Amino acid sequence: MAPRAYRLGRRAERAEDTRRRIVAATRALHIEQGVADTTVKQIARRADVGIGTVYYHFPSYDDVIRACGQLTFATVRPPTDAIFAGCRSTRARIERLTQELFACYERFPDLESARCDRKKLPVLDQELAKFDQHLAALVRQAVAPAGERVQRMARALTDVGVYRVLTSQGLSTSEAADQIAGLLDLWVRRA
Repeated sequence: MAPRAYRLGRRAERAEDTRRRIVAATRALHIEQGVADTTVKQIARRADVGIGTVYYHFPSYDDVIRACGQLTFATVRPPTDAIFAGCRSTRARIERLTQELFACYERFPDLESARCDRKKLPVLDQELAKFDQHLAALVRQAVAPAGERVQRMARALTDVGVYRVLTSQGLSTSEAADQIAGLLDLWVRRA
């Protein structure tokens, strides 16, 4: 006889639902007012639970930040090196990189706010440092075999701040990515 499939009990399902509501409330507050300005009391109020319930699921604010980071990255889906599959030239890798990064930035409206808060919250700084290292690795892969100087320029031109300025000037995400890809391609060819 086959073993019976495991099913969460009602209590476990409610606990998981409460945990999800807390993380979703945290994410919404982080987008609205920033990570450093969000309190556990505000999270509890937004999630419609008691402060003790928040601490039951997340013993510290750092734990809530980590859980919120997992939700954020699942939502914004940062690009991976899989984006370069099928790219046969540096130009193609650069174009794919800028399109994918800028699309990610479009889905991550509070990235700059989080960056501003990172020095106030060591756990946030650690999580963003991993994200920054990941993006830097993608840039290096896109512009390879260009030297370090070109890699630094490519990282600067693909930063979220550049994306925000270009889109605030009326360019679409795709148009901004195309403009930066063209500049990077020139830099790589000159190098």
